[in-house]
Amino acid sequence: MARFSLSRAAAPKPQAQAATAAPAPAVAAAPAPAPTAAPKAEPKAAPPRNKHLDTRLKLHARLIEELDLSKLDKLGEGDLRREVMRLTADFARSERMALNTAELDELGASIYDEMVGLGPIEPLLKDDSINDILINGPHQVYVERRGELELTPVTFRDNDHLLRIVNRIVAGVGRRIDESQPMVDARLPDGSRVNAAIAPVAIDGAAVSIRKFSKKPLTLEKLVEVGAMPQCVADFLYGAVRSRISTVISGGTGSGKTTLLNALSAAISEGERLITIEDAAELQLQQPHVVRMETRPPNIEGKGEIRQRELVKNALRMRPDRVILGEVRSEEAFDMLQAMNTGHEGSMATIHSNNPREAVSRLEQMVAMGGLNLSPEAVRAQIASAVGLIIQATRLSDGKRKLTYVTEIVGMEGNVVQMQDIFTFNRTHTDPDGTVHGEFRATGLRPRALDEMLRRGINYDPANFDPSKPLGVA
Repeated sequence: MARFSLSRAAAPKPQAQAATAAPAPAVAAAPAPAPTAAPKAEPKAAPPRNKHLDTRLKLHARLIEELDLSKLDKLGEGDLRREVMRLTADFARSERMALNTAELDELGASIYDEMVGLGPIEPLLKDDSINDILINGPHQVYVERRGELELTPVTFRDNDHLLRIVNRIVAGVGRRIDESQPMVDARLPDGSRVNAAIAPVAIDGAAVSIRKFSKKPLTLEKLVEVGAMPQCVADFLYGAVRSRISTVISGGTGSGKTTLLNALSAAISEGERLITIEDAAELQLQQPHVVRMETRPPNIEGKGEIRQRELVKNALRMRPDRVILGEVRSEEAFDMLQAMNTGHEGSMATIHSNNPREAVSRLEQMVAMGGLNLSPEAVRAQIASAVGLIIQATRLSDGKRKLTYVTEIVGMEGNVVQMQDIFTFNRTHTDPDGTVHGEFRATGLRPRALDEMLRRGINYDPANFDPSKPLGVA
């Protein structure tokens, strides 16, 4: 820094000697463009300051100094909120801030969120119209509403501020994130799923993705109401799950697989014992007898990891009526198929794939990841005997989520898993504004699952399998 200061101080001297030395002006003129180029880069380097955010963080630091932190744990939420509001009002008076009652209440609420909540994104978490919160560094926060991404005015002061919020999230579920383990899956107290990545893998600041879940899980009736499926398809799926037909829900990211699994679980009898296995617990089953299990990442020494496969094996010793996997990702697929084939019919899982046929192929690949010496034919036979239905959920280009296939696995023919579509959603056209239109139709094939439904006393109108008429238009 001293050298930069000296060069600026010495600059006037060559100009003073310019009258007597001809070369001096040329030397003095040469560095002239440099000072003009430097200021142009300054506004890009520093984003515009948010005065409200600076005030909030300044007050937050002051409150931490003034509050007796040892007493905070003893205060209830209401008492703590009132104490924060009182100190906020005192601060506003001492700083001579011109705030009306509504602005003062808003400032106090934001300070409270900064202390015990998730800071700037707390209002987004409370907004029921938001499905996803996507944080791309401290100065860019997007949300998804009704299937469309929107940029919000929410910002963090800097990356350190964002990292404090990330650490608060992961600490709440007993996990960690640092340079040695820069990626983590976690969850919020309401069940919302969180994925975070920090430096060195996230180059432009911490990247955080929050998948929110409704405080009231969506039911099959609500999914019918929003057009995800017609009523007759919902009735068939309800009957199939009730009849203990093992089901796999397939779909891409954000297609509504978990939402559909939660909705279908309402068909399970309250007298059954359910064991759920997930990477980050997010299922919201409504039955009273549910045991929830969650994987664990390795500790700082790289030990203590508990994978889904170990949890599935352990779950089979816990006398489950059904095992429900939040998502099948790897070699645990083999143990899931074993469970479905050995007295745990009606088990359910989700899988990432684009269509039912691809879901079967992915199951084959994941079984192979376990290193078992099984022939492809043996694996396919396991799949054909274990899985009854594959339900395909799709997020369309206009953001709407639909059931596009209800497909039944009917057995093997040679070395090929035989499948038949029961219901499909066929796209007909797309409006200039991007809205997708289509219709649900039956294929005309009578599913084998219907026989099991009838044996269990669940009646279903076979007229719904008539392919000549649409079941619903969306």
